[in-house]
Parts: sequence; structure tokens; C-alpha cells
Amino acid sequence: MFDPREKIAVFIDGANLYATSRTLGFDIDYRRLLDDFREKGYLVRAVYYTALAEDQEYSSIRPLIDWLDYNGYKVVTKPLKEFTDSQGRRRTKGNMHIELVVDAMELAEHIDHFVLFSGDGDFRYLVEALQRKGKKVTVASTVKTKPPMIADDLRRQADHFMELAGLPETVRRAPAERPPPAGAVGEPDDDEYDDEDYDYEDDDDGEDVRR
Repeated sequence: MFDPREKIAVFIDGANLYATSRTLGFDIDYRRLLDDFREKGYLVRAVYYTALAEDQEYSSIRPLIDWLDYNGYKVVTKPLKEFTDSQGRRRTKGNMHIELVVDAMELAEHIDHFVLFSGDGDFRYLVEALQRKGKKVTVASTVKTKPPMIADDLRRQADHFMELAGLPETVRRAPAERPPPAGAVGEPDDDEYDDEDYDYEDDDDGEDVRR
């Protein structure tokens, strides 16, 4: 799947990866994930996309965002948007598709192999566009859940599919497990290290919805 001579870019749809990994029953060790890709080839960029509730005094995702920012990842965020659904319930959503697509297309001339951590079918056309530029694209998600967390057309379009349930044991950790020992700059305290504090689902128009 990977050639050590390749220039690699990793793009992470934060909400989608969070939902997928939790459904599979584990969290992602982001330091070890980065190390794993550095061993596969020349890692040019690793980018994590997520929306944040800026009006909250504390959100458990903020320590993770700070840690990622100090430890090899570029973090792209924007504020969550609030809305009221048809049942009158207050909901929030944050779709990072545009940001991810624009960044991928701008970086394309410098990359040989894109790795997209998302199962969202909306990215199928992005994968196709990158392939037209001669780029290889791997999509990371899972088909081990019922229903699968990856859209079938996205999986078919990708050059390679990476099953998250098959990630190395070093990259997976139980939700109750603490992160690796402190030492990296900006790493949060153990009690603060939590991935995200919202549930994830797709609304009727395919946008990311958090509640």
C-alpha cells in the first residue's frame, strides 16, 4: 500500500474518526499514529479538522487540540453552528468538508499519496479529483460495524482501503487507557486527555451533526 519513497499527507476528519473509533471500541493514540506514517514514507503534513464550541468555558476536546498543535499536526478548526431541528431541539453542527478539500487540492502538487481518515461519501469526488492529478489515495475507515462507517462509493473510488479495526495495537488504546507518558511539549495532563465530547451522526443533507 505504501512506498517508502512517497511523500505522504494525512488528512483527518476529526468528528468522523472519533465516531468510528468509538464504535469499534478504542481511541486513537495520535503520537503513535504519526510515528507509524513516518515509518511508511516521507510524511509531509498531517492535518486534523474539527469544529469547536467557542462559547463554552471548557470542552474536553481542547486539550487534544492543543496537544496535536504542539506535536506534529496542523489543526484546522472553526466554530460550531447552532440550529433548531424540525422537532424544536437545539442542535449544533460543524462541517469541515470545504476546508479539507481546499487544503488537499492546494497541497496536491507536493504529495504522492494522500491518506484520508473519513468514511463520508461526500469526499468521493475529492478522491477522484486527486487521482486525476496522478495521486494515490488511501481511505481509512471501517466495514466491521453494522452498518459500515464508510460509504461504499468512497471505498470503491479509493486506490486503497485501510481498515481501522486492523490498525496496529500500538496505535489503538482502550477508552479508559491513559495516553503515553508525558514528555512531549504541550501534552495535556492525563485527566484532561479526551478526544471529543460530542456524539456524531449524519443529518438528512449529509452534513456533520454533533449533539
